[in-house]
Amino acid sequence: MSLQSHTFTIGVEEEYQIIDPHTRELSQQAHVILPEAQAALGEDAVQFEMILSQIEIATPVCQSLMEVQHELTRMRGGIIAAASKAGQRIAAAGTHPFSHWDKQQVTPKDRYRSLIETYQQLIREQVIFGCHVHIGIPDQEIATQILNHARAWLSPIIALTANSPFWLGADTGYQNYRTGLWWTVPLAGPPPAFASYDAYRSTIQHLISTESIDDATKIYWDLRLSERFPTLEFRVMDVCMTIDEAIMVTGLIRALVRTAYEQVMRKAPFPDVTTDQLRAMHWRAARYGLNERLFDVQAQRTVPARQCVERFLAFLQPALEAEGDWQRVSSRTYQILQEGNGAHRQHAIYQRTGDFHALVDYIVDQTCSF
Repeated sequence: MSLQSHTFTIGVEEEYQIIDPHTRELSQQAHVILPEAQAALGEDAVQFEMILSQIEIATPVCQSLMEVQHELTRMRGGIIAAASKAGQRIAAAGTHPFSHWDKQQVTPKDRYRSLIETYQQLIREQVIFGCHVHIGIPDQEIATQILNHARAWLSPIIALTANSPFWLGADTGYQNYRTGLWWTVPLAGPPPAFASYDAYRSTIQHLISTESIDDATKIYWDLRLSERFPTLEFRVMDVCMTIDEAIMVTGLIRALVRTAYEQVMRKAPFPDVTTDQLRAMHWRAARYGLNERLFDVQAQRTVPARQCVERFLAFLQPALEAEGDWQRVSSRTYQILQEGNGAHRQHAIYQRTGDFHALVDYIVDQTCSF
């Protein structure tokens, strides 16, 4: 398939916190909000997640960042309105600053009960909120090879979208603490590289046949071939506080897929990086965000975070320009380098106020600023 004939379609999923406006705690009201939200947005657009203080939206298939912006604006607005009718608020952050995991109620669905039964304490503590971006790649062999190229470039994405610095009323020292929580679950983290799509399927089938997982949807890699759609699914991001940030990271990811696609078509070798090396790179990005040094894939060494992000942008510039996204994505990326990611801004509010309630109010306000 030629590049000209391929459309890199987009789908975005966001997981939101449901907030009690009086206590600012997580609120177990998804079962009240969901029917109202589905009536406004469509049954496929809004779903339960594992706990009743969480609700998830999924955009339809989009062709452009402008369309993604329209859908995310419509869906955030619909969720916020449905929550308001139930006397609740909506917040977009990777963790809640102080609500405790042991106060959360599991959504009464068989899949979630099964996860609790299998993973026990490790899954009960997963009170985390992410963003998943799907890019359409119908050819699964090509998608596997794109995965091999793209897997080496996820750490700057983690750093730019880090939005979970607080946990159980404490500063964790991490910009993205959600990553560390998520990694406690088996088969979470960076994916390995695969010689072919057959090798990819063989790995998953072996995990199923050895009773390591029940089915392929229990593969929780940071980047995977979706089992439901003909897409590559990127799963490393905290949910972004603002729609502008969500648009930025969606544009970066589509450009990364397009760039990797071109490399696959040229039969260019993919970066020779082991899963353990990637895990170390992702840990560094989750720990420090944009505050310290990140690993530069091209230079094969750590460099200041800003330099790493600038090199990432330069790597993606041809693809961003081809999609007509360069000005929008690059300007928002530089704005984050200047003003800080979500974690940096959360820290600033808490340092100024010393009040977690004020911090939750700030996140709620940012979530609906569109």
